[in-house]
Amino acid sequence: MKKYTWKIVLIIAIIAIFISVLIPRENKPDPINLGLDLKGGTYLVMEVNTDDALKVEVDQAMERFRLRAEEEGLAAPRLSRTEGHSFLIESPEGSSLDAYESFAEDLLTEYEVSRSGEAVEVALRSATVSEMESQTVRQAIETIRNRIDELGVTEPIIARQGGLEGRRIVIQLPGVDDPARVKDIIKTTAQLQFRIVEGGPAPTEEDALASLPPTLSRNEVVVLPGDRVNVFGEVQGREYWLLQRQVTVTGADLKTARVQRGQLGEPIVAFSMTAEGSGKFGDLTGANINRRMAIVLDDKVQSAPTINSQITSDGIIEGRFSEQEALDLALVLRSGALPASLTTLEERTVGPTLGLDSIRAGVTAAMIGFVVVVLLMLVYYKLAGVNAAVALTLNLVILLGLMAYFGATLTLPGIAGIILTIAMAVDSNVLVFERIREELDAGKSIRAAIDEGFRLAFGTIIDTNLTTMIAALFLFQFGSGPVRGFAVTLMIGLGASIFTAFFVSRVIFDLIYNRPGTRPTAISI
Repeated sequence: MKKYTWKIVLIIAIIAIFISVLIPRENKPDPINLGLDLKGGTYLVMEVNTDDALKVEVDQAMERFRLRAEEEGLAAPRLSRTEGHSFLIESPEGSSLDAYESFAEDLLTEYEVSRSGEAVEVALRSATVSEMESQTVRQAIETIRNRIDELGVTEPIIARQGGLEGRRIVIQLPGVDDPARVKDIIKTTAQLQFRIVEGGPAPTEEDALASLPPTLSRNEVVVLPGDRVNVFGEVQGREYWLLQRQVTVTGADLKTARVQRGQLGEPIVAFSMTAEGSGKFGDLTGANINRRMAIVLDDKVQSAPTINSQITSDGIIEGRFSEQEALDLALVLRSGALPASLTTLEERTVGPTLGLDSIRAGVTAAMIGFVVVVLLMLVYYKLAGVNAAVALTLNLVILLGLMAYFGATLTLPGIAGIILTIAMAVDSNVLVFERIREELDAGKSIRAAIDEGFRLAFGTIIDTNLTTMIAALFLFQFGSGPVRGFAVTLMIGLGASIFTAFFVSRVIFDLIYNRPGTRPTAISI
């Protein structure tokens, strides 16, 4: 009997641990996290516009080429964007195009450099485009997750749809009570830029361009809009600013952002720069004292203050924000800028009433399935069916306990996975019991039949559960939302069923029929 003591202690300990995990607590009234279809919330499918990131990459490459060419002593080239992910280099009069072509090949290694008439065409390589698109989607997912986490949404599901090449992101937000605000925060690209003002404000784009200084070319500036306000801070219309195309300081250089109060008590967003950003910001402001610097958010000029002195680490953004707008802007700046804009392809709102109905229906189906299976096992296998019922009950305790412990999310398909687990778990017991019956029919003793029954059924059960688990792994890897919920419960349930079928059931058989000093003469199976 002593050799079974540790096994009994282990089983009791497992039961105690997982039951304790399932007990509601004050800080967590729901031990198991409920998914969107059970708790209610918002379901979004968004597509990442990866062309935005590629355009920024080409713009930065153009500026990098222009600056480095000047450092190398080459005359300022004429640069112009083309369709697709490329730009053209034209040499000024009296300069050799060969020098610019050779320099581009050495500097821009991720680009293909070729002649195009009287110019050099520099285009992103196809492999680089694919990698950048994939990286943009990954970065967008991480940024969205950071923003959702700051909003306090519990157990959101944010996953890529369509495998490694997909540009769509599935977002499930259980329990969200303001989906419109959350969607706006998610979609805000929050691309913060600091640009030196060359002209404006002007009532039209044409008027802004008319103020272009003679020392600059059209390719070195950009026209961006802003709100025109009166002395009371009321928006009266649009105005346009002529800004330098070069962007040396962006939101990526921010360390943090927070809401503060301005001189008149209005909400403003104060920011602090990283160590590297402080250096760049100091260089930018130090070289442009007494000039205006535009603070640009998502290609819109929020304000254009005059630089009175060099600024390094701290600054403010004034933009006539409401309290909520200032809070949301600080949030998205802290969580980082999206690398590209998002397009909403699908939006659904699931009410909590539907969730309660789903829970009630799912739990009812699971309980009916459990009771029917137990009754069939008792009728067909008699007292051995009690063994199966005990193992099946422990299997459910382990399954739910593991989900609560690891913080897995239970969805409606997940409940279906639990029901399937019940069938898979009892199938393992059926295989063992049938093997025991066959050994008994062959004339073996009860103890020998039990030993052979478990030994011979082991390979079949492992094979069955392993192939099913492989399928569940593929569902988890390539599925999204509810499909992943189904895969999670199925995988946990399969692992638990193997343990209960071979360890728990065997201990029960051994305690009844394999005790020292006894010789069983009959078995109810």
